Amino acid sequence: MANERRLFGTDGIRGPANVPPMTPEVALRLGMAVAAHFLGCGRRGSVVIGKDTRLSGYMFETALAAGVCAMGADVMLVGPLPTPGIAYITRSMRADAGVVISASHNPFADNGIKLFAADGFKLPDDVEAHLEALMAPGVLDEQWARGADIGRAVRIDDASGRYLTHVKQAFPTELALDGLKVVVDCAHGAAYKVAPMVLRELGAEVIAIGAAPDGLNINDNCGAVHPARMCAAVREHEADLGIALDGDADRAVFSDRHGNVVDGDAILAICARELHARGALRGGAVVATIMSNLGLGRCLREVGLDLVRTPVGDRYVVEQMIAGGYNLGGEQSGHLVFLDHGTTGDGVVAALQVLAIMQRHGKPLDDLTRVMTRYPQLLQGIAVAEKIPLDRLPGLSAVIHGVEAELVHTGTVDPADHRVGEPADDAGAKAGAQEGADGDVLPGDQPAGEHQVEPGAELVCGGEDTGGHERPEPGRQHHAHSRRERTQPTAGAQVYFPRATGGDHVAGDSEFLSQLQRCRPVAHEGVGAVLDQQPFGGLGADLPAEAVRRLDEQHLDPVVPVPAGHRLPGGCEPGDAAADDQQPHRPDLGT
Repeated sequence: MANERRLFGTDGIRGPANVPPMTPEVALRLGMAVAAHFLGCGRRGSVVIGKDTRLSGYMFETALAAGVCAMGADVMLVGPLPTPGIAYITRSMRADAGVVISASHNPFADNGIKLFAADGFKLPDDVEAHLEALMAPGVLDEQWARGADIGRAVRIDDASGRYLTHVKQAFPTELALDGLKVVVDCAHGAAYKVAPMVLRELGAEVIAIGAAPDGLNINDNCGAVHPARMCAAVREHEADLGIALDGDADRAVFSDRHGNVVDGDAILAICARELHARGALRGGAVVATIMSNLGLGRCLREVGLDLVRTPVGDRYVVEQMIAGGYNLGGEQSGHLVFLDHGTTGDGVVAALQVLAIMQRHGKPLDDLTRVMTRYPQLLQGIAVAEKIPLDRLPGLSAVIHGVEAELVHTGTVDPADHRVGEPADDAGAKAGAQEGADGDVLPGDQPAGEHQVEPGAELVCGGEDTGGHERPEPGRQHHAHSRRERTQPTAGAQVYFPRATGGDHVAGDSEFLSQLQRCRPVAHEGVGAVLDQQPFGGLGADLPAEAVRRLDEQHLDPVVPVPAGHRLPGGCEPGDAAADDQQPHRPDLGT
């Protein structure tokens, strides 16, 4: 196929550094392809190259610059800078393309390359496919520049200052952050200088953590995929807000003043209603992905707004925003896009929007988040031996259709599949899925059917890993993970901790496992996986404090409701009959 991509995923090329495809040779040929594609016609142009703080960034920066210069184009090196900053510099410097060297929230040993066009937007699939074609051996070898036509590489020393000035323009001039204490976790990444500086210049008292990169510590138990450290710092310093960025600062996760995590769905709800009230929300809708919580759509409908859903990945969100004329979109993971202020997700800009709303209304974040009621949500990754398109699995399709029929208008089942090594929010869940339509069914009401599930629940089936430690493996396989939304009590529900198939998050820890009583495997027919269902501390008991702490450290949410006396999809019992007759107390763990 002409537009088939082998190297590019949904957010560029990514993998362990010095392991194919993330090698200097590939970077060199990509630099050549970028110059050939975006310049052409013999015109001498320029390409911006920036990076995060990984050790391998120097290696790829040099290789990419060599490839661009070899084709007769100039290079502008900006050094460590957030991904949205590189997109901005590309536009403001009138460059022909921008290149970001970053593996986002992955560990330091990984790296990646993603590209922006001259307008600061990510490239569509067909352009990436053309770049791959140009990278083939021999295609560009006869087009190398020679003599005085070889390109030059220069360093833009004030790039961070340019971006800082741009970001501050996203904050209302009539407001200031005086009197606010803010914790910002920079993940030892690209925003380690810019983020604290922006907040200080706007008047906040800033406690900066994760701001001492050494090339090896990016995302290491810190940042957006490890928010526990930020939350602890908020409580320790009695801060008003916590902000956790990822390695390239294109996403942000927040903490309220009590140390509770606030994700992208809640921030979208707050910002959408604020923009709508001020007449600044375009298109009467917000764009989000199939991973977004059902509660976001209902929150928006309360004020007459729609929720437009896309496949998973911020690039698909942005594409839909442009096509539909919308100016607000994002993902549950914290990629938040404000097209009035930038062309891609920007964690610092998102933080300034939240702070502006807090200051304008004089309310803390925990008060603002009350506009949205979160519904139970299950995201389960399943390891498989062979990656087969989901629409070619009739048994699985039958199970999905059956559950959807039972949910009617009270929930969604969104199957998604993608390659190992792509983070959940960047995954290529190509099959679109619509959010369930609004309905009057309340938690506790059960639709009729053999395989009954909780009304309002969302079941998202797919191969993904939100743990931030992706490791590409040979072939196309699903990667097992387990994540649960924290929800309010529901009558007749048992409290379970569903553990990933590999058990790698908790296996081998006898002290922790001793707090998880009655381990029982449950087989899901038509899916081919065995999961562990583990009630906490006996029915009717609170979740032990130590278990809460350990789960927070490992970023696992500990509750998922299973209606008493009802069967899981595939006809599996959630527990024994005696246990099902009891109604345990579900610990309130906040958002």
